[in-house]
Amino acid sequence: MIRALLIAASALTLSACALHPLYSGGTSGEVAGVLRHVTVATIPGRNGWLVYNKLKDRLGETGSGDARYRLDVELDDQIIGLGIRGDRAATRERLTLRARYRLVTIGNGQVLLDATAGSDAGIDVVSSEYATVAAEQTAAERLADAVADQIVARLGLYATRTAGSP
Repeated sequence: MIRALLIAASALTLSACALHPLYSGGTSGEVAGVLRHVTVATIPGRNGWLVYNKLKDRLGETGSGDARYRLDVELDDQIIGLGIRGDRAATRERLTLRARYRLVTIGNGQVLLDATAGSDAGIDVVSSEYATVAAEQTAAERLADAVADQIVARLGLYATRTAGSP
C-alpha cells in the first residue's frame, strides 16, 4: 500500500516538471518553422564545406528565397601531434574543430544569437600514410556532425525561448 502511494506521488511530481519536447509538432511545429527560415552562409575550407552541408541538411533549408535569418559560421580547426616517439614522430593526433556562429536577421542585420560550438577527436598515426589520412578525414566528418548538431540544437532552444516575439 505504501509502495503504491510512493509511486503515485512520484508520478505526480514528475508530471509537474518543466520539461517539454523541443520539436513538438514535428515539421509543422514552431521550432521547425523557424529553422526552415534560416539560410546558411558559405563557410570556407574543406571542413567548412562539411559543416555547411550538415547544417543545410539539419535545418531543412529549401533555398526558396524566403529566409528571414542568416547563419554565419567561422571555423577554427587544428591538428596537434601527441604521443611523440624517440625519433620525434607523432603516434597520436588530436583534431579539434571549433565554430563561432551568429544568427543574424536578414532584414536589419541584427545579431540575435552569438555562440560557439566545438568538438575534438583523437587519431592514431600508423605507418601507412593512407590510413592516417583516411582516419583524419573520417574524424573531420564526425566532428562536422557533432558541431552541426550542437549549432542546430542551440538554434532550436533559441527559437523555443523567443517563440511569440517578433
